[in-house]
Amino acid sequence: MTDEVKHTADTTEKAGGVAVGVADEAVAAAPDTPGDNGRDRTAWRAVLKEPSGLILLIVALVAAAAVTASLWKFQYRLDVQTNTDAAQVAVDAATEGTIALLSYAPETLQEDFAAAKEHLTGEFLDYYTEFTDTVVTPAAMEKQVSTSANVVKAAISEIHPDSAVVLVFLNQMTTSKENPDGAFAASSVKVGLKKVDGRWLIEAFDPV
Repeated sequence: MTDEVKHTADTTEKAGGVAVGVADEAVAAAPDTPGDNGRDRTAWRAVLKEPSGLILLIVALVAAAAVTASLWKFQYRLDVQTNTDAAQVAVDAATEGTIALLSYAPETLQEDFAAAKEHLTGEFLDYYTEFTDTVVTPAAMEKQVSTSANVVKAAISEIHPDSAVVLVFLNQMTTSKENPDGAFAASSVKVGLKKVDGRWLIEAFDPV
């Protein structure tokens, strides 16, 4: 290496060293920005090194956890209560609808059928209308059939925002001209409900 080249290399090395040194000093002297990770770590170390700061930190974390747990518990209870209330409304609708469907007398057939239709919707409403007009009415009038239903127990099988299924256990007493003493029957039905304009209406009625 010639003296000139060596001199140039030494000069460059010194210049680089000075540049690095100046850069290091600039970084060390520069104020931390709000999002600076180094400052964040330094702040946490300072808190952890200071006993009082550590205690305050623990208290704050415990308090935050307690508030979160309380809010979650409140929301959970609210959801459970809401679901329970909705289920009860569906059960009541299925119970009332079942009694209306299976209770009628020859003297009040049209009124009884009209009252039952208030609990129905969709294709089942169409089916019930046709069935009562063409089958039940002639038979009830000719044989003087009278029937009454009593729901023994009803419970939710499944429930969704706009639909539900209720299992209904019932007793039914039927009298007629041929059997004035009446015939007793116990049965169960699966009642499908649909929410229409805020009301639970029966859209399916299947014996089980």
